[in-house]
Amino acid sequence: MLSLFLSKRLRETKHQSGFIGFLSKASTIGVFLGVTVLIVALSVINGFEQQLKERLLSVVPHVSYQAPYDPISDWPTKVKLLESQQGVLAATPEINLTGMVQYKGKLKATQLKAIEPSKHTQVSSIHRFIQPIDLENLGENEIILGKGIASQLGVDLGDKVTVLIANQHAKNALAAPKRVSFNVAGLISMGGEVDKNLALVSLPKIQQALMLESQTVTGLRLAVDDVFNAHQIAMSAGRALPDLVYVQSWFRTQGSLYQDIQMVRTIVYLVVFLIIAVASFNIISSMVMEVKEKQADIAILKTMGTRDRTIFMTFAIQGLSYALVGAFCGLVVGTLLALNISDLFMLWTSIDGSNPLQGVYFIEFLPSKLDWIDIVIVLVATAFISVLSSLYPAWQATKIEPARVLGGG
Repeated sequence: MLSLFLSKRLRETKHQSGFIGFLSKASTIGVFLGVTVLIVALSVINGFEQQLKERLLSVVPHVSYQAPYDPISDWPTKVKLLESQQGVLAATPEINLTGMVQYKGKLKATQLKAIEPSKHTQVSSIHRFIQPIDLENLGENEIILGKGIASQLGVDLGDKVTVLIANQHAKNALAAPKRVSFNVAGLISMGGEVDKNLALVSLPKIQQALMLESQTVTGLRLAVDDVFNAHQIAMSAGRALPDLVYVQSWFRTQGSLYQDIQMVRTIVYLVVFLIIAVASFNIISSMVMEVKEKQADIAILKTMGTRDRTIFMTFAIQGLSYALVGAFCGLVVGTLLALNISDLFMLWTSIDGSNPLQGVYFIEFLPSKLDWIDIVIVLVATAFISVLSSLYPAWQATKIEPARVLGGG
């Protein structure tokens, strides 16, 4: 209690030295800025990771098996076989092609995906981003285009487009592509590259164009219960298939993005903790000068019988208080910013008229997810660094000799 009282008195008389007061305020502001930036940055990174899982990984295949040579026959049996494997939530057939969508003389390269509409919603959440049609009601002669494709071609709902796909059965490699006509029944509006590349159709018409039977496809797609264990599940479940297939998981197509997010998280931790460390070392400077200025007071306290432990705790609490004030203010401001950063970003883009995320990432807004574990880690680390920074000045205060200070020697 005496240490707390003495620390409070030191803060009240600190105005006697403007430079020492400036250093202590600078260290507090440095900790405040470091904590604020760290909380906001980690919340944005958590938001990107959440959106990666809930948006992108709910749309891209967790696992897919593609036939390199002979197509996969009797897909209903193969689907049931895969769904019985451990870790597999659902399976569905598909045919993946690279094609060209043609409309009034304009062409756009497209990732064409022929699906079984009634089962596709079990392995993908793409239906959440499709308007106005319900994916399960997709007709044989209908197509769903990414909004970016429709915009580039000038296509509206109800228009008739032609899809050009390679003639795989032609002996001549330069043979004219096959042309299949569809009516535009819906648009995909998800944001990012999906809108610019993806087109969905039902299986029958593509099977007919490729001269495949009704139960024959070129690929199978899985949804798994643990997306971060998708590759192991893919290899394990794939062994049950009698067909020769290429095995792919989302790690092959989107894994670099996930690794980038984790790398940025590590860099943010490192850089901002260094900022907090620098600010905390400013505490050493201000505390050393404060101890020097308060030598006479410390000497008087010692002559009155104050223990070294009390003096040590007084200055340790003093240094810790500088950091804790900055950390608390940073916590409040950082939390408020993290909770509202998405709205602030949208406000800024509406004023500026440009969106730096548009067409770059799989989302076109700035996500944020506040994780209280991150806040606890930040506060504990800040307190730890601050305590270390306060130890040396507090120890120096205990080494002051009253006889030398008060005696003028």
